[in-house]
Amino acid sequence: MSKTKKMEFRPNDFVVYPAHGVGKIISIEKQEIAGIELELFVISFEKDKMTLRVPTNKATEVGMRSLSSPDVVSKAMTTLKGKAKVKRAMWSRRAQEYEQKINSGDLIAIAEVVRDLHRTDDQREQSYSERQLYEAALERLTREVAAVSGSDEIAAQKQVGEVLVSRAA
Repeated sequence: MSKTKKMEFRPNDFVVYPAHGVGKIISIEKQEIAGIELELFVISFEKDKMTLRVPTNKATEVGMRSLSSPDVVSKAMTTLKGKAKVKRAMWSRRAQEYEQKINSGDLIAIAEVVRDLHRTDDQREQSYSERQLYEAALERLTREVAAVSGSDEIAAQKQVGEVLVSRAA
């Protein structure tokens, strides 16, 4: 792994870790693990009260990335406006696919999950697992939208909510 690839993240940068969403790099520290000196990104996920240490040379390998650009965010919003694509597969298979999309860390894929699982008031009630997946995807989406736009999560939730409501209208 080249040095330039390794150091593309700096302390105080917001990053997206696929399995956990948006976090902030607090520091870069050296630690000795099993007799090997490792350089680690220390990432804090404020909302989850969690700290993650990722070896700097494995960061891109595990899918850690910078925040999406504003045009990727607007593509995600456009995706939200689209018509829900619900496959006729069994729920367990669909749930697995949704889970993979959420954990991929790809903002567009997460927006697809939100779009596909969003229910308006006149539609049937969601099952517990459907609601869990929807809320997880919505939270990941709003956190990244908030971090990219520099606003708080409430403003981002409102923005995403307006897009979803305008789609239903």
